[in-house]
Amino acid sequence: MADSTIITSQYVQIDQTPASIGERILARVIDFLLLIVYSYALVAVFSLAAKYMDFLLEDDVFAVCIVVVLLPVFFYTLLWEVFNRGQTPGKKALGIRTVMKDGSVPTLSAYLLRWLMMMVDFYLLQFVGALSILLTENRQRLGDLAAGTIVIKEKNYRRINVTLDEFRHLSADYRPVFPQAENLSLEQVNLISQTLFRYDTQRPQRIRELSARVRSFLHIDPQMHDESLLQTLVRDFQYYALEEI
Repeated sequence: MADSTIITSQYVQIDQTPASIGERILARVIDFLLLIVYSYALVAVFSLAAKYMDFLLEDDVFAVCIVVVLLPVFFYTLLWEVFNRGQTPGKKALGIRTVMKDGSVPTLSAYLLRWLMMMVDFYLLQFVGALSILLTENRQRLGDLAAGTIVIKEKNYRRINVTLDEFRHLSADYRPVFPQAENLSLEQVNLISQTLFRYDTQRPQRIRELSARVRSFLHIDPQMHDESLLQTLVRDFQYYALEEI
């Protein structure tokens, strides 16, 4: 399927590729197999423990143990996606991830809604989820449509996540101060950012030394405070990075 397009809150157009139905089914198969392994392993452990602790076979205790064992199975998808930024082990193996339609990380309510709708997509009305994925433009099952989510290929996620989470401060009318910032590498910008956000007694000296190196490397010598210069260069680099998306 061709890439779909989203517009971020920074008025930046980003192309993203929805995961195919084959990838999503295979990811679910992997997750299902992991759940089977987990369940069998817990049953084996419980059976072994019961041989030495007879109280485990009492009705009340047995019921509690079953509930404890089944809870992770029941909430498997929800827990993994909430705590792993939209990925279950199956999705991670296939290189796909759940995000909001605007590319941002889903909210807890979005995760919860798509998880609840799974009952309809795959259990109450068999194959309706697969049919929805096949027929919708962004390959969304009913749970995705209700929650406003989309499952995309992982290769697109870093670009989208960086755009939304790191470039929030760039307004639509922002204009760079130093065109030379475009020549900086990602590693150099990361070094600048780490220097700016590392607060200790050596911070002023590090900023002063790094600023001197940057001025020499980019052949610029503005009448600007060292810290302000570095902050401006980071923003300018982000501006040019967004232009390439």
